[in-house]
Amino acid sequence: MASPSLMDTLFQRSLDDIIKGVRQQQSSTESIFISKVIEEIRREIKSTDLQTKSTALQKLTYLNSIHFIDMSWASFHAIECISSPTFSHKKIGYLAISQSFNESTSVILLISNQLRKDLKSSNEFEVSLALDCLSRIGTVDLCRDLTSEVFTLMSSSKVFVRKRGIGVVLRLFEKYPDAVRVSFKKLVENLEGSDSQIVSAVVGVFCELASKDPRSYLPLAPEFYRILLDSKNNWVLIKVLKIFAKLAPLEPRLAKRMVEPICDHMRKTGAKSLVFECIRTVVTSFTEYESAMKLAAAKIREFLMEDDPNLKYLGLHALSIMAPKHLWAVLENKDVVIHSLSDEDPNIKLESLRLVMAMASESNLVETCRVLVNYALKSDPEFCNEILGSILSTCCRNVYDVIIDFDWYVSLLGEMSRIPNCQKGEEIGNQLIDIGMRVKDVRPELVRVGRDLLIDPALLGNPFLHRLLSAAAWVCGEYVEFSRNPIELMEALLQPRTSLLPSSIRTVYMQSAFKVLIFCIRSYFLQKEEMTSEVSDLASKLECSESSDVATGKALVQSDRDEGFNPRESNQSYEDPSVLDTGVGQTSTPAFMKEKSFMHESIVNLLNLMELVLGPLSGSLDVEIQERAWNVLGFIELVRQEFSNPLIQKEANLEREKVIASRVVEWVHDAFSEELGPVSVTAQDRVLIPDELVLKENLTDLEAICGGVELPSPDSFSLTSPYYGEVDGFSISNLQGEEDSEPSTESTSLLTEHRKRHGLYYLPSEKNKILANDYPPANDPSSGINTNDDTEDLVKLADQSLVSKRKPNYAKPRPVVVKLEGGDAAPVVSKKPELEDDLLSGAIRDILLGNEAKAASSQSNPSDKSSSKRKGKAKHVILPGSKENQAVGEQPNHENPSSRQSQHRGHGKVKSKKSRGKKNGDGREGDGEKEREKISDHHGRHKSRQRADAPINVAAQTPDIPDYLL
Repeated sequence: MASPSLMDTLFQRSLDDIIKGVRQQQSSTESIFISKVIEEIRREIKSTDLQTKSTALQKLTYLNSIHFIDMSWASFHAIECISSPTFSHKKIGYLAISQSFNESTSVILLISNQLRKDLKSSNEFEVSLALDCLSRIGTVDLCRDLTSEVFTLMSSSKVFVRKRGIGVVLRLFEKYPDAVRVSFKKLVENLEGSDSQIVSAVVGVFCELASKDPRSYLPLAPEFYRILLDSKNNWVLIKVLKIFAKLAPLEPRLAKRMVEPICDHMRKTGAKSLVFECIRTVVTSFTEYESAMKLAAAKIREFLMEDDPNLKYLGLHALSIMAPKHLWAVLENKDVVIHSLSDEDPNIKLESLRLVMAMASESNLVETCRVLVNYALKSDPEFCNEILGSILSTCCRNVYDVIIDFDWYVSLLGEMSRIPNCQKGEEIGNQLIDIGMRVKDVRPELVRVGRDLLIDPALLGNPFLHRLLSAAAWVCGEYVEFSRNPIELMEALLQPRTSLLPSSIRTVYMQSAFKVLIFCIRSYFLQKEEMTSEVSDLASKLECSESSDVATGKALVQSDRDEGFNPRESNQSYEDPSVLDTGVGQTSTPAFMKEKSFMHESIVNLLNLMELVLGPLSGSLDVEIQERAWNVLGFIELVRQEFSNPLIQKEANLEREKVIASRVVEWVHDAFSEELGPVSVTAQDRVLIPDELVLKENLTDLEAICGGVELPSPDSFSLTSPYYGEVDGFSISNLQGEEDSEPSTESTSLLTEHRKRHGLYYLPSEKNKILANDYPPANDPSSGINTNDDTEDLVKLADQSLVSKRKPNYAKPRPVVVKLEGGDAAPVVSKKPELEDDLLSGAIRDILLGNEAKAASSQSNPSDKSSSKRKGKAKHVILPGSKENQAVGEQPNHENPSSRQSQHRGHGKVKSKKSRGKKNGDGREGDGEKEREKISDHHGRHKSRQRADAPINVAAQTPDIPDYLL
């Protein structure tokens, strides 16, 4: 494209014109206007006139920062602008480079010479631009090449330049750790300066360095202590306090010396920022000093009494830091904490919520959770979920250590899921499953709560609760033996509205329904075997009676068997003592089996219901749904012969198929009967990694492989349109077996409505009434959440003591909670990785402590040397060209630029005892001469390294600067 004409240059639109033009555009025409401006910029930026080029680059930089327009294509033009002698052009170019360049920019190496030139400029503003750019985009190569220039600027007579040079040191140390050996002396010397701006910059650098590895900076504690006593700059004092907060836990003697000066600042200063930093330092690192903690608590009370919401928030935040070890400070201010839950500021509400949960204990957990749940009903959605999340995280802490009554907690989880704004379905579901696996005694209540969740239609339409419904379905299927009415669970799992759920949730419903079916069929088989045994015992007893009675009894029994008589279908139950109490030994039946009974016709209707619902799903487009449907249908076909017409069951082949079906049911039940338990968090770490397996730290390679592939959403699901027609021979009467011996109660209104609307899919009772149900209604207002409480409950809660001195007496003991030796994975617990020493920390320790640091690190655990080498983790970092590297006889790395530079450092000879010639085993002279030649070739590197390893006595002794940097 040709260069712009003179008219285009004269009438070039400025940045103000672009801003006004963007603001005047409508939302529909804004993109069109920006595209037109980009075309103009592409044409103008190629101009040979630097004024035109810089103006175009300025407009492009604005569009990139506001509208995220890509400007990587203009990298070279930005370099052209910084080479201009005009300061305005240079400023625009440096801004563009700082904003758009990164380590992968192809032309980043072209700015190295220009940065060096500007760093040596006499104009302090040009130097400032170069330093600011280096601090933002400095790479390993740039930091290595420009270390000498930055070192020179740290000694500049201009305070403005020296202050910025000190700030850039942090970037140099991060990218190029060898710069520590060059610049650390000047950095420590500036710490003793008298100018407050210089001291502030140096303290800021050390504050950032100490936050990563504070132990390396313990030798500088006397200098920081002097600044704490003498400095009048609040900003410097705040930074020094941050440093001491990191150093004090490492050295107890230092903490004892620091308490009094910090308390003096807390009493005398009027700056709220400095007072708060003193409070935070005391409550984090000086918790063992009671007088300091009481003073900090008094200052926190002053913050809480302020009208300024910012100061009130800081007071609450300081209390939250004190809460884990000094709960008494929170209890003294509990009235303010409770009232802060109703504050308008969301940050204040969050902090007060954390403090309320910190005060929760075994004695007041039930009342606290009740008030908070009621308060969540009246809160906005965001704070409502914060309340629910706080309750969940507090109750599951230390594997539910604070919970005594698990039945209450499981009911609370069910109530929380019905709050309209609840979005914690996944967390609640995880805890339902985890509690079911850990606490056996709570499983009956868990199944009851799961049943209530499954029949509640309001939950099906909330996508945030789908994972909760999946957990409820799994719990009901896994622990179905604790259900009072398994057939009702089957109806809830197969209700038509489950088509609203994603496919991943529907598969859990189908699998749970399969488990319920297996349980019902096996229970029927056990009851049948029990009846056969009872009849045999009755017949044997009758043989011992009078002959006429015996003959009559045998005739009756044989007649009943020939006619397919089923005692469970008669009006008298075999559990009636008047029939079975004959004095013979009773058969052993599980406790839960004595409460339930299944008729032959009930099992047949269950099979028909499963076929009716799962039949259309066998052609689903989702393969998981299709596979599970076919599995269940195949099982039903296999056991169908067992429940055929009893009058036809005399044939030999059918009798054989019945035996096979019974065995298959037993096998499948045994597969489901294995109890599942929690998994340790260290289980994966115990798996040995194969030697041939190469693990990468991340999966960035997949971006190039699957860059154009759009993965489906995890919530997506496919549905078919099944046709539910009439089924021949399907009777809608007499589908329910014998009801429970207890009096039947009315079912829930929701379930009744479903039965009226979809009567074909429900199993009615044989007496034409709703199934007997011993459960309370799912959404019964009398048993649900009390929504009439107002905010006065929060005030009442403040009047009560949130921490009792004695544990309450419960009617029943706390159930056993399964805990793992290797560690437990609570649903809402995360673990932070530990920080490891890096090259920077090792280099600073070598300089400050010299050979003492190396000796300490080597003598700390000499028996672990071999193991640390095998694991690839060394306790002491060996830098290129260090004494340890030479001691093990390693060759210098000629590929490393820093190693090449170290070969030219200093001059002189170094003698070594190891260079003396020795004889080998075969009598020949060793390699002593070659060793001496090798040492003489690299004597300069030895000399400079000896100077670098010399310890620093705070600031008096530092390594000499290498000749090539002077």
